[in-house]
Amino acid sequence: MKSARQVFMEYLGDNGMSMTHQRRVIVETFLESEGHFTAEQLYTRVSSQVPDIGQATVYRTLKLLVESGLADAFDLGEGVTLYEHHYGHAHHDHLVCVECGRKVEIVDETIERRQAAVAQEHGFTLTRHRMVLYGLCPGCSGTG
Repeated sequence: MKSARQVFMEYLGDNGMSMTHQRRVIVETFLESEGHFTAEQLYTRVSSQVPDIGQATVYRTLKLLVESGLADAFDLGEGVTLYEHHYGHAHHDHLVCVECGRKVEIVDETIERRQAAVAQEHGFTLTRHRMVLYGLCPGCSGTG
């Protein structure tokens, strides 16, 4: 399996782009950052290393990371998009607390099979999917 860096370098080359110093710092910081984070959070991490980097450069590089298959982006609504590693990571879905923003990654084979069956019942061949369930975590609902 190719490294994430190799995949990104190939993606840039295939699209007539090069690895600039700023892109390199953004990609390295992204790859070192586990979990879910916003573009603004990544920008804060990157700008502590390269103070003159622009926020637009971080956004553009995140877009390239998603297009290359290294990152996944999901919209939480209200203008908030979270990013996470995609390449080399197993598929998972998410539970999101609407009160505190807590995120839990879930893997449930029963749900996966049911999603495939629903798609097949409607004549669809699944190529990808994302499931995000919103609710209140135990701490916010008072049940924890």
